[in-house]
Amino acid sequence: MFEGKHITLIVSGSVASYKAATLARELQRAGAQVRVILTTGAAQFVTAATFAALTKTTVLTDDNWWQADGQIRHIEWADWTDLLIAAPASANLMAQLANGLANDAASATWLATAAPKVVVPAMNTHMWQAPATQRNRQQLMTDGAHVLTPATGVLAEGYSGQGRFLAPAEIVRQLADLPLFTPQTLAGKRVIVTAGGTRERLDPVRFLTNDSSGKMGYAVAAAAQQAGAKVTLITAPTGLSAPSGVDIVNIQSTTELATAVLDRFPNADVLVMAAAVADFQPVTVADQKIKKTADNDEMVLTLKKTPDILKQVAAIKQPHQVTVGFAAETQAVLANGQKKLADKQLDLLAANDVSRQDIGFNSDDNQVTFIMPDGVTDQTPKTSKRVIAQALVSRVATILAAK
Repeated sequence: MFEGKHITLIVSGSVASYKAATLARELQRAGAQVRVILTTGAAQFVTAATFAALTKTTVLTDDNWWQADGQIRHIEWADWTDLLIAAPASANLMAQLANGLANDAASATWLATAAPKVVVPAMNTHMWQAPATQRNRQQLMTDGAHVLTPATGVLAEGYSGQGRFLAPAEIVRQLADLPLFTPQTLAGKRVIVTAGGTRERLDPVRFLTNDSSGKMGYAVAAAAQQAGAKVTLITAPTGLSAPSGVDIVNIQSTTELATAVLDRFPNADVLVMAAAVADFQPVTVADQKIKKTADNDEMVLTLKKTPDILKQVAAIKQPHQVTVGFAAETQAVLANGQKKLADKQLDLLAANDVSRQDIGFNSDDNQVTFIMPDGVTDQTPKTSKRVIAQALVSRVATILAAK
């Protein structure tokens, strides 16, 4: 999994720091070369000698960080690193990293490296849930770091809660799902991704929408950006954090989505329509809140079709452009997907069964069937939306190369 990769492991002051020794060994078993940075806090729980024996190399600490030998160790380590993991990451370390401090060996190396970064928190549940820690978590993610979710279980304090350090084997498993070393197959390409469920207004306080969480579209945007593309994410309201390095265009209605897509598509190489677009919208929208009165036990809504965005895109599509659609179905998934692929003149379609509770809307997981114009289909296993997004981006890169 990590054959030949250089992984630097930051171990911070946490009761769980002793488990980092097992994590270092698991990473080695996965083929990585491992170096360890031990914070002053971590040294209260474990010793540098333990990690030196495991990794067969010097452990970087605050005591040997600066020495009068002309070596700038945190820069040398930052340049050596292919992947930087903070595990366990205490609340204090997360605060340092989120705020760009560089006042010790760990934070200086974190700031100096251009390598992918992963944070594995471990702390008391009240510290994890504190607003300051959640702000720092969000900032780290905005900056491009992957922050794993701590486990729930018995803590060092003797009671249960969220904040427990993930088992080392589970950390390695989750690392395998992350897009850490993505080939730059879309370098220089301009990709538009749509996400979320559009909202069609009834009045100033009510709207028609659907169950889309936007997670699939956001995952595709992140995967395309990590593959080197310049990505524009056109998104309905979702509550999700914007992927790092992606341009965001906020919309609400299907009409707004159509305008945003059609304005930008002529200059794009790829369009991925992952948004859950409303099929109908109210004929009229009330200027004021529709009130319930004694004589209106029922209300009749007259709806009209929304703009068919992919049909309009097909009319202006150029030979070098790639268009990808999603079909969220509850029955006849394959047949409906194949019809949509043909009707919209798509290069690829991902069809999934949203009637299942374990995948699709609001889930972190998905299972899709990729459908190609030549009739070839390929169903993925049930897996994370991150992995599905990576598979989709890989297929898009292959289609582009053949154009």
